[in-house]
Amino acid sequence: MKLYTAYKFRIYPNDKQKELFVKTFGCARSIYNKMLADKIEHYKQNKKMLKNTPAQYKKKFPYFKEVDSLALANAQFHLEGAFSNFFQNPKFGFPNFKSKKNSRRSYTTNIVNNNIELKNGKLKLPKAGLVRIKQHREIPDGYILKSVTVSQIGSGKFYASILFEYEEEITNKEPQSFLGMDYSMHDLYVDSEGNKGEYERFYRKSEQKLKREQRKLSLMKKGSKNRAKQRIKVAKVHEKIANSRKDFMQKKSRQIANVYDCVCIENLDMKGMSQSLNFGKSVHDNAFGMFMEMLSYKLKRQGKYLVEVDKFYPSSQLCSVCGYQNKETKDLSLR
Repeated sequence: MKLYTAYKFRIYPNDKQKELFVKTFGCARSIYNKMLADKIEHYKQNKKMLKNTPAQYKKKFPYFKEVDSLALANAQFHLEGAFSNFFQNPKFGFPNFKSKKNSRRSYTTNIVNNNIELKNGKLKLPKAGLVRIKQHREIPDGYILKSVTVSQIGSGKFYASILFEYEEEITNKEPQSFLGMDYSMHDLYVDSEGNKGEYERFYRKSEQKLKREQRKLSLMKKGSKNRAKQRIKVAKVHEKIANSRKDFMQKKSRQIANVYDCVCIENLDMKGMSQSLNFGKSVHDNAFGMFMEMLSYKLKRQGKYLVEVDKFYPSSQLCSVCGYQNKETKDLSLR
């Protein structure tokens, strides 16, 4: 069975490479927006979907030739994927234009004729050449490099997420140990054995510091060097919160996946909950959705199972021995 996994490493480009990466981020965003605008206009006039490609824009916009062509091709691929998701399920929403300020600064390139290599502490990338990389873990033998996504976060650091393909036979296990999990606003989860997730609420712990740094930022003159420095300070606080949360989720999901063969959870709409119940900060802080994603792929790779139970399933009314449903039992209140 072919499987895919990605490793994310920090990279240290020189000034020339940084300039190229930033230019590529902008070009990938620009070609996405231009293609989207032309598709919308063409559909308004002809009621048909326009099939356009990045190559059609290079003559009119020569700066597209200065960056990796595969980065532009992947921007087209992402746009087509956004339209495909919208037509299959309108819940995804119509594709939006990418904002210069709010969009993720990244681009993806694919390996073609060994144009990407990882060796001796360097990552070879198209147009950029060799980039110094902090490879904190070894790549297992037999892993085939497929693509690289270069990104820049708010604090200015650059990262490379490297996608690998590998072969592995996964044998589904006969479940012997089971665990039920229920969402908890404060503890992340409460399981069927009475244990709690004991989430440390990283955002709440740093909230006062974040407010203080954001207040300083709001008082500084726009366009000034001090404002640029303060913006990085705010970004670093957010970065620390995100990294602490992710590290906690990885460790906690690994502990559960190693012990239990089948985990049952309630299928909840976390986005809707954060909006409708005014619990936005608390819901986003514990990132239960991220935790479920990590737990899902860790179980799957071991031949184990994650079962999502419908949120309207009357579990609180069912007898755990015979399965009889007592409809007179009232639903449990939110934890």
